[in-house]
Amino acid sequence: MSIEPDHGEISILKEIAELLNEGTDTESVLSVVLRKLLHVTGLKTGWIFLIGENGSHQLAASEALPPVLAHNHNQRMCQGDCWCVNRYKNQQLVKATNIIECKRIEEAVEENAGETCGLTHHATVPLRAGNERFGILNVGAPFKTHFEKNELALLEAVAYQIGTALKRIKLTQREQETALIAERNRLARDLHDSVNQLLFSLSLTARAGVEMTTNPEVQQTFRYIQDLSQEALGEMRALIWQLRPHGLENGLISALRSYGDMLGLKVKTKVIGAGTIPGKVEETLWRIGQEALANCKKHAQTSDVNFIFQTCGNEVGLAIIDTGCGFHYEENADIPSLGLKSMKARTESLHGSFQLRSKLGSGTEIQIRMPI
Repeated sequence: MSIEPDHGEISILKEIAELLNEGTDTESVLSVVLRKLLHVTGLKTGWIFLIGENGSHQLAASEALPPVLAHNHNQRMCQGDCWCVNRYKNQQLVKATNIIECKRIEEAVEENAGETCGLTHHATVPLRAGNERFGILNVGAPFKTHFEKNELALLEAVAYQIGTALKRIKLTQREQETALIAERNRLARDLHDSVNQLLFSLSLTARAGVEMTTNPEVQQTFRYIQDLSQEALGEMRALIWQLRPHGLENGLISALRSYGDMLGLKVKTKVIGAGTIPGKVEETLWRIGQEALANCKKHAQTSDVNFIFQTCGNEVGLAIIDTGCGFHYEENADIPSLGLKSMKARTESLHGSFQLRSKLGSGTEIQIRMPI
């Protein structure tokens, strides 16, 4: 089978460019474009690996994978290396090329693991924009063992379009994150300058009311109002901290210690290894640490919390340990609270792992690992 476009190569590139220009979400864009590419070229199967700077790959889109590759939620595609991924990581994949044989298919055949539907070979194209690289595009068809030069040239042009779109989406997301931080800062200022000051005034007024009357019932009412306003002040200060974390510019550990001090907790920290971590990872760990400290304040019945922060190679780890009352939890069970679920979701959003251990009377330990 050879690629025979219905409308010519220019028409194909135009259609794909239109799809890419409309998209703002990476995975949905890649899925739609891959489906379109296979349709207009007559190829049957394709998949896209996004590959990070640390070399880890992620299956971002796939279409019509044979059963042996699609089995168990594409497990064979999501683990281990292969020839095309290794060539990419070794800087040997710079343009569209024929891959002699698919290593994942070859291993599946040797293991007699399932049906391949005649797929044995595929073409591999790097996804790039200028000097930036994002991953690889693989396409193939049953019993197709070779791609002609014009076919590879078309795939290379499409891959460059995809790489350019990925760069645009990346820049757009960065702009949105910057705008979100600016909006958080504005909201934090507004809360501090308006609601926070009103609550402080209410507290002072209630205290004055206690001193202005000798009626015990009225005094009790004013004291109740004063206590409520003080509690609301504490909640407001914590909310302002979450919106605009003063001290994060001095590092994650410094910010967590300061936040713990504000909550009246004794935070001990230990740092293992040295290195910088991406801003997105740091902010995510900061939000997770905040949630952990808030949980400790509300539920753990202890003021002592330990943080162990470790960087090692292409991974960062954060352990959060308290010696409080703990709770009954069995490994692999459903996460029991909304706060813990939020911490797990934040971790997994950056392809990290979240592990929770807790026993009644023995405290709680949370282990987080993220690629950097």
